[in-house]
Amino acid sequence: MTRILVIDDHPIVLQGCRRVLEDAGIEDIVLASNLIEGFRAYRNDKPDLIIIDLAIKKGVLGGLSFIRRLRIHDKHTPILVLTMHEDPMIASQSLRLGANGYILKDTSSVDIVKALQAVRQGKAFLSHAIASAIAVMETKGRTNPLNGMTLRELQTLELIAQGKQYAAIAEELHVSYKTIANTCSQIKTKLGVKSLPELMRIAIDHLPEMSGQRANERPVQQMRLGKVW
Repeated sequence: MTRILVIDDHPIVLQGCRRVLEDAGIEDIVLASNLIEGFRAYRNDKPDLIIIDLAIKKGVLGGLSFIRRLRIHDKHTPILVLTMHEDPMIASQSLRLGANGYILKDTSSVDIVKALQAVRQGKAFLSHAIASAIAVMETKGRTNPLNGMTLRELQTLELIAQGKQYAAIAEELHVSYKTIANTCSQIKTKLGVKSLPELMRIAIDHLPEMSGQRANERPVQQMRLGKVW
């Protein structure tokens, strides 16, 4: 029997995923509404596959942090990202960190199940739009100056874009003030900027939108499909 863990802080999406999975013949479903619950469920329930949104509470990088942390201990459990974020940079980063699939929340229920089947079998699966966007990005070269940034650097930039000071960023990321100062110095060197305002402008211009799309999400529970397991 396949056990699937779904991590999303949106109750409608959680229930929608449950409905889609149940309609697909999957009965062993574990739901988690935040990253702490997600890690606890992973340890206690030992799922065969994990579905995770990227925008958990505080922006798109929460889900990326989960993927990175999980892959430190577990190289094998398939991870399928289910998100509204279409930015190819974020999709590419998710795959580099260890996600097996990346699909959008407006994907049809049939394709969601295809994605589940693929990653469960050890294959990669990308929404067509995401695969095309990544291909275009790679063909044109790294036009986004943030491509190639580490997860910690992207996390720091995300918080800088929110106007937070170094001390607040250090507290939120559970690191020292000196670590954040050094990270920002490294980022400035990579981007060729000298001041914090310049860094903030680049972060705001080039980071994907971190919020504001949730109100437009199409409820997943409205999807229907036949049994496939």
